Amino acid sequence: MLDPIRLLRDLVAIGSVNPMGRELSGPWVGEGRLTEFLLRLLRDTGIPCDLQAVEPGRSNVLARVDVPGARNTVLFEVHQDTVPVDGMSIPPFSAEVRDGKVWGRGSCDVKGGMAAMITAVERLFRERPRGASSVLLAFAVDEECGFAGVRRLVRDLGEVSMAVVAEPTRLEVVRAHKGVARWIVRTEGRSCHSSAPERGVNAIYRMAPVIEAIEEYGREVLARPVHPLLGSASISVGLVRGGLSVNTVPAECLIEVDRRLLPGEDGASAMASCRRYVTERPGVTGPVAFEAPYLLDPALETAEAAEVVQRAARAVRRMTGSCGIGGVPYGTDGSKIAEAGVPTVVLGPGDIAQAHTAAEWIDMEEVRKAAEIYYGFLTDGT
Repeated sequence: MLDPIRLLRDLVAIGSVNPMGRELSGPWVGEGRLTEFLLRLLRDTGIPCDLQAVEPGRSNVLARVDVPGARNTVLFEVHQDTVPVDGMSIPPFSAEVRDGKVWGRGSCDVKGGMAAMITAVERLFRERPRGASSVLLAFAVDEECGFAGVRRLVRDLGEVSMAVVAEPTRLEVVRAHKGVARWIVRTEGRSCHSSAPERGVNAIYRMAPVIEAIEEYGREVLARPVHPLLGSASISVGLVRGGLSVNTVPAECLIEVDRRLLPGEDGASAMASCRRYVTERPGVTGPVAFEAPYLLDPALETAEAAEVVQRAARAVRRMTGSCGIGGVPYGTDGSKIAEAGVPTVVLGPGDIAQAHTAAEWIDMEEVRKAAEIYYGFLTDGT
C-alpha cells in the first residue's frame, strides 16, 4: 500500500523543471529522471505501463488498470513538469515537512495531485472491486510551456468515457477554464549611431503606439459580455525586446502578446481582430508584422449536467461533505482532452495561489483526501 505523503516527498525531491525555452542545465532540468522514477514505481507495484515518445528525451508515461465488469474506462491525467526555480526562498527539492505541509517546487503544481492519483490507482489495482471503472493513468510532459505531451496523448487515446485532470483546485470540481493565444508583433526601423538618431528609424518608437493601441483594445475586450464562470476575456503585452546597445538606434523591436480566450472564441480569429484594430489606429506607422500565434490553446467548458462533473462532485461530497463546481482563469491539459471529444473536469488538492511561488507548499491532509476522492470517483456506484 502506497503512502501518498511519502510518495509526494519522493516526487518533489526529483526535479523536473521545464526550461520553457531557456538555456538551463543540471540534473533537475527536464522530466527524464521523474519519468524513470514513475516507470520503476509502477513496475514495482505490478501495474502495466509503457512510454509514449513525445520529443527527443521526453516521454509520457501511460499506465492501465482493468477491473472485472468495468462500466467504462476513465482517463486520469497529470503533468510531470514544473516551472523553474528562480527566486525560490526555500530549497526547491528538499520536500521538507513542516506545519502540516510539504514544501518545494512542484508540491502544489502538481505533484500533490500526482501522488494522490498514483495512490488511488494502485489501490484500484490491488482491490479491483467489480463494477468499478478501469483507468488509464497518463503522466504527460510539457504542460507548463507548450502542451506537447497532452497533444501526443490524445492522438492515440483509445476508448475513454471521461477524464479527470489533476491541478490545484482546492478539491473543487472545475468544469471550465480560459484558453490562450500568444503571438509576436514586430516593428522594423533602420539602425545608426545614437549620436545622430535622425539618420535612422527607431523601431522602439514605432512600437510605442502599437502597445498603446493594444492597451486600448484590451479595454474593449474587457467590455464585452462576460462568461458566467470565467468572467472577461483579456489581452496583455508581457514582453518587450529591442535594440543592441544604448548607443545604437534599434532596427527591430518585438513584443509578445497574451490573449485569454473564453469558451467559443478562436485564438487565430482573436489575433486577427487585434491586428485590424492596431493597424487602423492613428499614430501606428510603418510595417507592423503580426506573426502567426505560436501557442493556441482552447478554453474548456463541460456541461454541469455531464456525468463526469456529477460523478466528481459526488466523490468530493462523500469525502468532505460539500463540493463547489465552477471555473478558473488559468489553463490546463484538460482543454485538449475535451477538444478530442472526452468530457473532462479538473480536480486536485492545493490552491493555485501557491503554485509557482517562491515558497511553494501543499497541505498534506488535502493530498490524503484527494487520494480518497480519486478512488471514490473510480468506484462510484459499486
